[in-house]
Amino acid sequence: MKIGIMGGTFDPIHIGHLLLGEFAYEDFGLDQIWFLPNGNPPHKDTAANEGELKDALFHRVEMVKKAIEGIPYFRINLCEAVVDFHSYTYRTMQMFNRLYPNDDFFFILGADSLFSIEKWMYFREIFPTCTILAAMRDDKDAEEMKRQIGYLREKYGARIELLQAPLVEISSTTIRTRISSRRSVRYMVPDAVEEYIKEHKLYREQ
Repeated sequence: MKIGIMGGTFDPIHIGHLLLGEFAYEDFGLDQIWFLPNGNPPHKDTAANEGELKDALFHRVEMVKKAIEGIPYFRINLCEAVVDFHSYTYRTMQMFNRLYPNDDFFFILGADSLFSIEKWMYFREIFPTCTILAAMRDDKDAEEMKRQIGYLREKYGARIELLQAPLVEISSTTIRTRISSRRSVRYMVPDAVEEYIKEHKLYREQ
């Protein structure tokens, strides 16, 4: 199978994530898209205790499940959904290659990540494990991204393709801020996710 990998905190998952997965699925003829909620990402600096992290992770996982329910080629994978140690992309992708040697993996990331990937832990170890699908924000980024892709291909032998996806100026941070201010997030997240947030009173200032 050809499997797309979408990692992230998904705090919360929103339509931008889903559109990225959908376009990758269609444009590259993928069989499945796996969403990997990260329980303790290395780039996040948090002072929360383990109990708080577990509670937050539980809700993030449930929201991903709600968002992809009924979409047969969208799956959730919980291999990074742990809070007692950091999950790193290179480890996850190496594990997938060991467990599923007959499958091809496509790691989906945004334009910003493409330019910062050399700062990732053991980033060189990622390239042999997958084809990277780099989402282009808009046409103005095309030449700059092509130069970066060429650079990474030549220096590291990376397999990278441009992913043409719609420009959606939505972030999880914006959604959390709007909710804390008692503002609507309708159309920014799936209806089921919006209902879950309301039901569990998530992201509200205490």
